[in-house]
Amino acid sequence: MPAKKTKEEAKKTNPVSDKLEGLCELQDVDSKIDKLKILRGELPLEVLDLESEIEKLNEHLSNQVDGENELNNSISVQKQKIEDANALIEKYNTQQMKVRNNREFDAINKELEFQSLEIELSNKKITSIESDIAQNADKIKLLKTKIKGRKKYLKVKKGELDAIIQSTEKDEAKLNSKKKKLEKNIEDRLIGVYENLRSTSKNGLAVVPVERGACGGCFSSITSQHSLNIRLRKDILFCENCGRILVPSDISVD
Repeated sequence: MPAKKTKEEAKKTNPVSDKLEGLCELQDVDSKIDKLKILRGELPLEVLDLESEIEKLNEHLSNQVDGENELNNSISVQKQKIEDANALIEKYNTQQMKVRNNREFDAINKELEFQSLEIELSNKKITSIESDIAQNADKIKLLKTKIKGRKKYLKVKKGELDAIIQSTEKDEAKLNSKKKKLEKNIEDRLIGVYENLRSTSKNGLAVVPVERGACGGCFSSITSQHSLNIRLRKDILFCENCGRILVPSDISVD
């Protein structure tokens, strides 16, 4: 009569047990990577926010510069109108010397008055536009100062982030390498389920042990039968409350 298999031997010949241990080890590696990322704190988000803010400020600056160019073009238009009006005044003055009757004289006088008013109006517009240009120049100056300050602050934050990344990059590289090796031994379907669970979990835990009859993730009670099935490792089982993959508390992780 053949001897009974030991618990360890039974595990070695149990494909479900292998899957559970692989998932558990993958979770352990991911949790260690998460801890390294936590060291970075809010710095990655701060850097992204600063880069976004600087980009928006540069867009605003570009709009202000475009506005200044439009205002300068408007002044050129008004100056051209003044030149045209002066040319007409000179023309009408010459014609006025050759009029033959009062009707022609009055008509030319009206044209001269009109062109004088056009010159006066253009000069007023130029004065108003120059005031707008001065205000716009102040805005451009403020924007450039703000952009310079934000870039300086961004450089500091990037330096802090780079220092933390450099201090952990070797450990993170080793863990990522180990993660890839583990993933090769786990079927794609399970990897997909695992990653989905991680993405919806606040603490990144997709695989949790059953401890004292409760889920190690949400701490909801588990029925005795469900707990027994998990210990027997006959199938991949999930928490009925949070959906996490449940593993026996005695599962081994290298």
